Amino acid sequence: MTIPYWTNSRVMKQMRWVVWVALAILFFSCEQKGQQKKVNKKSKSLTECLGSPLTAEQDAAIRRQINAEAKVAQIQEIFRKKRLAGFNGNVLVAQKGVILYQKSFGYAHLRDRDSLNNQHSFQLASLSKPFTAVAILKLQEAGKLSLEDTIQRFFPDFPYKGIRLSSLLSHRSGLPNYAYSFMDSVRHGRKYPSNFEVMRWFATVKPTPQRYNIPDRSFSYSNTNFLVLAAIVEKVSGMAFGDYLQKHIFEPLRMRHTFLITKSADSTQRRTVGHQFGRVIPKDYYDNIVGDKGIYSTTEDLYHFYKGLHGGCLISKRTLREAFIPRSFEKKGMKNYGYGFRLHLDEQEETRYIYHTGWWKGYNTMMWMSPEDDFVIIMLSNSYNRTVYEVKSLLDVLHGEAQSDDVEKDI
Repeated sequence: MTIPYWTNSRVMKQMRWVVWVALAILFFSCEQKGQQKKVNKKSKSLTECLGSPLTAEQDAAIRRQINAEAKVAQIQEIFRKKRLAGFNGNVLVAQKGVILYQKSFGYAHLRDRDSLNNQHSFQLASLSKPFTAVAILKLQEAGKLSLEDTIQRFFPDFPYKGIRLSSLLSHRSGLPNYAYSFMDSVRHGRKYPSNFEVMRWFATVKPTPQRYNIPDRSFSYSNTNFLVLAAIVEKVSGMAFGDYLQKHIFEPLRMRHTFLITKSADSTQRRTVGHQFGRVIPKDYYDNIVGDKGIYSTTEDLYHFYKGLHGGCLISKRTLREAFIPRSFEKKGMKNYGYGFRLHLDEQEETRYIYHTGWWKGYNTMMWMSPEDDFVIIMLSNSYNRTVYEVKSLLDVLHGEAQSDDVEKDI
């Protein structure tokens, strides 16, 4: 029996449709499995470098090993005294993967008396510099730049010659501080300039602002170094600095409450304000300059940064060791600087502690790390208080004798 042509055609169409649906389902299934593998791989990679969550038994064992109960009691007393001395902010102290102490003191807005909690974000001020350094070091590892490159590779019109990226990272460039370099006649009253605008001012203003020193002659702390580095990150990556940090540092480490000051307000609902002598400090002319400052974060997110940094999540451990090498020995002493990190040396002039502090418009901050005993101290304040920089008593509790309580305050 012969099947009519139109019936045969309809059957063929139906068969093609069935095959197409089957292939689509197969493709979608494979795509889903591929995406799940990527998620699982990313999650596994993050777990490997940040460390798996401790079981109750592991947590208890570590607490016994480090005598956590006695340490917690002493730390509580130290912060009780800091609070009496006016400390207003958030703190976190952890050792060997165990959070010993985490607490909020005071208010996000002193006038409103809205209590702080551990999800409130603080302007890190110069504690932002380690993030800028890590961004540069990541681009170096990716082969996008070299620390031996000079600024002119990226900004040919920049007027100061012979300054290498390594000199910017270690504050050995001799560059003047941008905040004091330009008169109103140069700025034309323009509020909140960007990094690129300041780079253009340096390139075009006459006379060129006088530098502090010739490159690599000595250590000279200048915020301009990290302004320039952030501009270079943007130039090399083709991304806004905040977007680069978000994609390559904040998101990989699940720093969900960390952002750059230039982010829109809808991302900053738990953002605090800075106070000095009990008064809110208004937005500063140079607030949108980033790299030297400008990151807002929480104690928990900074703890993720600490674990990610030392776990090899961001840069290789070899590169991290390079960042922690002291590079300024013009003056004898225990204080030194590496690549974006302040260093505290032992008697053999070897790095014992890694830290950075910050101060900007009512905020003052501290993150202090000990590779030897695997602990971190994080203090974030939004009402300027000198006790943020006093760490000796905490060091005594966590692992014995400390060298000094005289810490550099960074602007």
